[in-house]
Amino acid sequence: MTERGYQPNLIAYSIVLKGLCKTGNTDRAVRFLRLMEGRGYEPDIVAYSTVIDGLCKNCLLQEALNLLSEMKGKGIRPNIITCLIHGMCNSGQQEEATRLLNEMVDNNISLDIVTCTLLIDALCKEGMISKAVETVDMMRKQGIEPNVVTYNTLVDAHCKEGMVSEAEDIVDAMIKRAIEPDVVTYSALVNGHCLQNKMDKARRVFNLMIEKGCAPDIVTYSTMINGYCKGKRLDEAMELFHEISRNGPIPDTVTYNTLMQSMFQLGKVSTACELFRKMLASGQVPDIVTCLILLDGLCKTGHIEEALKLFQAMQNSGLELDIVPYTILIDGFCKAWHIEVAKELFHQLSNNGLKPNVVTYCVRINRLCKEGLPDEAYRWFGSMGDNDCLPNSCCYNVMIRGFLRNSYTSKATQLLMEMVGKGFSADIITATLFMDLIIHSNKSILL
Repeated sequence: MTERGYQPNLIAYSIVLKGLCKTGNTDRAVRFLRLMEGRGYEPDIVAYSTVIDGLCKNCLLQEALNLLSEMKGKGIRPNIITCLIHGMCNSGQQEEATRLLNEMVDNNISLDIVTCTLLIDALCKEGMISKAVETVDMMRKQGIEPNVVTYNTLVDAHCKEGMVSEAEDIVDAMIKRAIEPDVVTYSALVNGHCLQNKMDKARRVFNLMIEKGCAPDIVTYSTMINGYCKGKRLDEAMELFHEISRNGPIPDTVTYNTLMQSMFQLGKVSTACELFRKMLASGQVPDIVTCLILLDGLCKTGHIEEALKLFQAMQNSGLELDIVPYTILIDGFCKAWHIEVAKELFHQLSNNGLKPNVVTYCVRINRLCKEGLPDEAYRWFGSMGDNDCLPNSCCYNVMIRGFLRNSYTSKATQLLMEMVGKGFSADIITATLFMDLIIHSNKSILL
């Protein structure tokens, strides 16, 4: 344009800025802003707001804040803070976001419900519930009435912190303000009671929402089922599961995983496997969590051959397997005294580009000690550093107990001193073994 003698006006510059920001070229947008100034056009609130919004969306928060300061320095009252608040909250700067919001209030800049709820949600997620409540009070003073999303954020946060009574007070307050609780509100209360293992209260809330004409969704059902499972009330969990199948939403992978895990923990292996078959028949695709629950459950209940078949199916399915399924299977074979198979699996790790982690080593060391091979176990213990895996408190305790149970008292004492020197301490089992040795010997083994 300029080459042909046409001079763009402020609107043309703003359109270009918007285009640059929409395509993610925020660095060029900032340079273009400077070009405007160089050609005698002072950026207005629209130009600044466009670039600030683009910077925030590209996670360039500091650059956005710098432009905000520049605006204020020129006496331009900002009218865009939602993107800044969102950016600050995403980067963990909740207190700075709160200060910015208060600054906007002090400067009589109007706020909106979206901006305030964003900040309240971020404060709640960081456990800063009292500040979130203060923000709600500030909203009301500004004439902004919290909506159901705002209230749900507070209810959920209070429930997760164990403050269910306070959460119920918030629900009462929203009802008094003619805001009806929705499925998210009720689900949060149900979850709060489940977290405290108060399943009868959770059930009352569950029944109340149905009475009020608010249909539970799969999250509500899964929360209730999980609560019953954690309380080892599998029959009641299954009643709810069958209720979903008859009337409710379609059970998802989380629902099936929760039930299968509980069944394995209660030793109901055939029931868990039958549920897995139903899951497949329903069209639900098992995820890696499903496979790990099955693998762990089969190993812990002694069904090691079935576990191996499942592991091989996982390998053939194209799933990217990390160290966890290998560790579960190695532990299972060790406990079943199939030591050679466990050893072979351990050696397969490097072939598959994996390194054993501290749990894998603990499993192997523990089994070697139980086989009466503490020297071999200690070689494995000493080789952990070769795989960039330093022993933790659990590994030290396992190795020390192995020495003690194989009458390697001196080595156990030396390793105890090493462990303490690294800032770890003996657990109750290791300490008890040492105490037994002290009581039954003529002198302290620590001298």
